[in-house]
Amino acid sequence: MSPSHVSTPPVLSYSPVVLSVPGRPVDLELRVTAPVEGADLPVILLSHGHGGSNNLSSLYGYAPLANAWAALGFAVIQPTHLSSRTLSSRVADLPGAPLFWRSRAEDMTHILDRLDAIEKAVPLLAGRLDAAKVAVAGHSLGGFTASVLLGAQVTDPDTGEVVDLAEPRIKAGVLLAAPGRGGEALTGPRASIVPFFRSVDFATMTAPALVVAGDQDDSRHFTDVGPQWHADPYTLAPGPKTLLTLFGAEHGLGGIAGYDAAETTDENPDRVAAVARLTAAYLRSQLFGGDGDGDSGDGDAFEAACQALTTGPDAFGRVDSK
Repeated sequence: MSPSHVSTPPVLSYSPVVLSVPGRPVDLELRVTAPVEGADLPVILLSHGHGGSNNLSSLYGYAPLANAWAALGFAVIQPTHLSSRTLSSRVADLPGAPLFWRSRAEDMTHILDRLDAIEKAVPLLAGRLDAAKVAVAGHSLGGFTASVLLGAQVTDPDTGEVVDLAEPRIKAGVLLAAPGRGGEALTGPRASIVPFFRSVDFATMTAPALVVAGDQDDSRHFTDVGPQWHADPYTLAPGPKTLLTLFGAEHGLGGIAGYDAAETTDENPDRVAAVARLTAAYLRSQLFGGDGDGDSGDGDAFEAACQALTTGPDAFGRVDSK
């Protein structure tokens, strides 16, 4: 049976949860997706990409991942960052526009500061989150956001300040089609819109992370390095790190940003399901100390998922670790 055809338990999805944040030009709006049953739920903070769609780059996107992760026992919290197209008419002239790279990471810190309020705002969720087991995941620009929360440092192109936005409450992360190194690697015609990429330093990204890269994700608008550019957060960061290279995958990794999304150039529901299963198993292994299912004797779920999905003639990809 392919991974997209496995039956899953019911989940609840609630939005918007609205947080007022002092100094933020608009309220911080969130979607929370969680299993209907269960306690002590580990939390995934999911950072959306930029993309060309009007709504996928907001709390309304990434349902294929959020729903799958919730069915696998996580509470998924998705903010609408200031870079979202849904807010562009309201924030276009503000400092940091259009990508708001620093604010994106700060959104996640605000969420962690207000977990109690978020629990109380969502029906059936109060008292069910485990604030000690928090991970971050991000796609594309969201992968950059995840990398800085995990410890990567950036020199602010406007001030020359080395910015450290590492969030110690986040224990592990997943970087999905994240950008790679800057400097001379940024040769593409759109590199000028991401000046903060130029100085990213993965050497300080010490937290455990799974880097997911498509072997056909050739981001020539930013670089001529080729698909391996998206493996840089693995290659250039210290261990412990794991790299999942997906065979045949382009930037959408099969369609993680939304169901039937027109901007997905490599639509493959089975690949999306495999990504969801592997990433969830990785995060459980990290957050529960190797006991992937939260039950004694079950072993490491990530190793089991890798064995099932990255070996044999129908393998979805390969895994490297350091």
